[in-house]
Amino acid sequence: MSGKRISREKLTIKKMIDLYQAKCPQASAEPEHYEALFVYAQKRLDKCVFGEEKPACKQCRCTVTSLQSVKR
Repeated sequence: MSGKRISREKLTIKKMIDLYQAKCPQASAEPEHYEALFVYAQKRLDKCVFGEEKPACKQCRCTVTSLQSVKR
């Protein structure tokens, strides 16, 4: 189960994906693309070795949870 920090991170990612999808629909017309991206990001957060103590992703150098560059 996710704690407050991880839950907030997941909500932030969901909002960012939704905003991108609304503002840049030409990027991908398939809603499944965005859902798959969100599921991928959730899995990465769930595997974060820092858990609730995780730093901002920009400051983190963890190779376990880092997003693949193609997914960024």
